[in-house]
Amino acid sequence: MSNSYVLVINSGSSSLKFAVIDPDTGDAVISGLGECFGLPEAEISWKYHGEKTEEAIPAGGDHHQYAFTRIVKLLDSLELSDKFVAVGHRVVAGGESFKGTVRVTEDVVTEIENLAELAPLHNKANADGIRAAMEVFPSLPQFAIFDTAFHQTMPAKAFMYALPSKVYDEYKVRRYGAHGTSHYFVSREAAKVLGKPAFECNLITVHLGNGASITAVKNGESVDTSMGLTPLAGLAMGTRCGDLDPSVIEFLIRKGWDNDTIFNTLNKQSGLLGLSDKTSDMRGLIEALEQGDKAAQLAFDVFTYRVAKYIGSYLVSVGEGLNAIVFTGGIGENSLPVRKAVLDYLKVFGFVEDEQANEAARFGRSGQIAQSELLGAVALVIPTNEELVIAQDCVNLL
Repeated sequence: MSNSYVLVINSGSSSLKFAVIDPDTGDAVISGLGECFGLPEAEISWKYHGEKTEEAIPAGGDHHQYAFTRIVKLLDSLELSDKFVAVGHRVVAGGESFKGTVRVTEDVVTEIENLAELAPLHNKANADGIRAAMEVFPSLPQFAIFDTAFHQTMPAKAFMYALPSKVYDEYKVRRYGAHGTSHYFVSREAAKVLGKPAFECNLITVHLGNGASITAVKNGESVDTSMGLTPLAGLAMGTRCGDLDPSVIEFLIRKGWDNDTIFNTLNKQSGLLGLSDKTSDMRGLIEALEQGDKAAQLAFDVFTYRVAKYIGSYLVSVGEGLNAIVFTGGIGENSLPVRKAVLDYLKVFGFVEDEQANEAARFGRSGQIAQSELLGAVALVIPTNEELVIAQDCVNLL
């Protein structure tokens, strides 16, 4: 048994994901999820040696703190607590303050909180998770790994908005992106599949989940990405609207909408949920459209069209010599109908789907699912592993 495990924490506003990762093998020794915090149905579950255990979280009190305390007891009972060398925390927004992984200090946590405007649904919860972990694991070094870090290589022509320069100079309003840890991981895995060094690979990485983003990777570096100042921009997502004419917000304000109503609508009630008026889950959406639900069909069409449109535009960002389009994330890895629809749009670029390979590349299996002789490129499915990147970053910094 290894003695260099890393405990990886992803603390959300109403959930807490955790995993014990062996950075040498990439194995998740144990993984778990606390969810529905603040609600009567709050629970914590984990999987160990293939067996899943679920427990209800008692009503009342701080559910985040309860979850951390329960995790400590669980790890003690499994005799894993003395096997850790570090705790790694996923943080969404690092702004221009953090260009890579950093060791956690009080100043770091404070700055993460200060950057909450760049990820209002995430950063405050990330900081709360770090503080809780520091309390229950006081002797372990802790590190913050930022979703925005991989995108720090974007050129100004990609990250600047066409606003007065003082808006950037005074407030640092620009494109930061997100999902960088996932885009980084699958770009490196794609390089292995292609048999090329990462710095020679030109890719379009497509992370599709409840949150979704696309990144243009040129010579191994992010040169453009679909999310913007916050994770609200870009693709239509589970509950987020994605790209939107800014005048829509002004229009709604004139109609009497206040800031909170607009924020909640754009972040929590839009996307697949808003268009379908049924669900934010792609699986439920596909079930509904297969039964002839027109609203579900529209939500599916908007989602897949926007994915294909971004891929097409990022051919410009990557330039000549695209090597691969890489699908990842819960939807990208598993939803055959979504990949088929996107590849159908991409026929204009010469992509021909391998139907048998596309059907096989699901549920944790990778594979080449299409090829374009016109571009000399392939389409791949590669499961992401952000936890492994976080664990390896922690060990490398140690």
